[in-house]
Formats: sequence, C-alpha cells, structure tokens
Amino acid sequence: MGETFFEQLRADSRFLKSDRRLDTEVVDRLILQLNRIYPQVLSDNEAKKFRDLDVPTCIRLAELLTHLQEKGEEACREFYRALHLHVEEVYFSLPTRLRRRESIDLVVSPVPTPKQRFVLNDRGPLFFLSCFSVAVGVAFLYYYGEAKVAGGTSRALGLAALGLGRRVREVLIWYTEDNIRRSSK
Repeated sequence: MGETFFEQLRADSRFLKSDRRLDTEVVDRLILQLNRIYPQVLSDNEAKKFRDLDVPTCIRLAELLTHLQEKGEEACREFYRALHLHVEEVYFSLPTRLRRRESIDLVVSPVPTPKQRFVLNDRGPLFFLSCFSVAVGVAFLYYYGEAKVAGGTSRALGLAALGLGRRVREVLIWYTEDNIRRSSK
C-alpha cells in the first residue's frame, strides 16, 4: 500500500505497453482527458505531439508513460484517474492493482482451501441421501409401527438389513422380530 503512483506506473508500464485494449481511440481519450481536465499535466503542445496519428499507438503510449514519469507523482496519479475513468477493465487488471487486491483479500479473509470449504461433510451427497433415507425409513416405521404389520413387511425389513451397518442391522432385525412376536400373539 505504500507504493507511490510513480512507482506503480513504472511497474505497470510494461503491461500497459503490451495490452491490446489500449488502442488508438483509448489512448487519444486518455491524452485528451489529461490535457483538458489537467492542463498542468499535459499542455496543448504535448497533447498534439502524443496525438500524432503518423506515430504508431504503441510508441505514442510508451512516450506518454515516460513523459508522465518525468512529470512526477501528480501526473502519474492523474493518469491512473483517467485510466480508471475511460478503461476500467484495464485499470483493474493492472499488476499493481491485482497485487493490492490480493494483499487486501488475504488480510480481510484468508483464501479457503477446498478442505476448509467443505468441512461439514467430506463423504459427498450420496452419503447424505442414504442417511436421510434411513432416517425417514425409521421415522416411517416408528410412526406406523403401532398398527398391525403384515408378515411380508417384516420380511422386507429383514432383507433390507442385509446391506446396512451392524448396529442398524441389529435394530431392524430386533424390530422385525418384535413385530413377528406381536402379530403371532
């Protein structure tokens, strides 16, 4: 955060010179912004020099950046304001802005690793659905367990217990045996 605009412009110059989003029209808008709004940064004669269409845009931009660095901190700040105003997507993709955003994000909230993001259950959605189905089944049996259970239902419960864990299997078998005893009395 302690970087001056001059240092930031020096660091961002290579990126700005190579970015294709800064075409002739955009560079002209930046020059006009600096000339009209901030004439102390870019005089009329300097603006005419940098707006010369006979010179390729990449060279004009490189000369403009060098000129602004020579002008000092205030000129660099005004260039960043103009860039933010006219080409926001370039402004936010500058290396110094990305670094600043990442450092702020790390201070505000550390980047969660995939394990931290899914702390609740690492077994997946099928495990949840199977547990939920077992819970619904047990609740269904408990609710309708007081009614007379047909013999076929108790056999189905006994067969369902084959694929379950040991404790669940014991509960279901106990429940089916208990129903068989009740129905036989």
